[in-house]
Amino acid sequence: MIHYLHREQVIPASVEAVWTFFCNPHNLNSITPPDMNFEIIAGGDVKMYEGQVIEYRVEFIRGVRSLWLTEIAHVRENGYFVDEQRIGPYRFWYHEHFFEAVAKGVKMTDHVTYAMPFGVLGDVVHAAWVGGRLKSIFDFRYGKIADIFGSAQ
Repeated sequence: MIHYLHREQVIPASVEAVWTFFCNPHNLNSITPPDMNFEIIAGGDVKMYEGQVIEYRVEFIRGVRSLWLTEIAHVRENGYFVDEQRIGPYRFWYHEHFFEAVAKGVKMTDHVTYAMPFGVLGDVVHAAWVGGRLKSIFDFRYGKIADIFGSAQ
């Protein structure tokens, strides 16, 4: 089964400022819940570019570290970028990030299309835990972004 997560947030800043923040892979650590023990292993030492491959380690389950290898598949400066999982916990992961200038700053939109591994069992785990956990990760992220840039809403 394919799952979707869609979020929007207005950030009171310029598109250039928001883009600069998101182009630095190390800033992902500051907007990831601390209990995930997020760590960039390789590929995140330069500004984001199309074709960039970044290797992370992350804890989705306490004490179990997982490899997550993503590729920045598409980039349009100050407009959008897409990261795709190459190796990791999901069977499929396609995360679109859009940035649009609006009256109060920048409307940032996240749209994630993903699928769980292990067929029906994966969908049961998604319903019982992963779906809610993913929503809480994005809630944390959006709270941190509001702390960093302020809130326009």
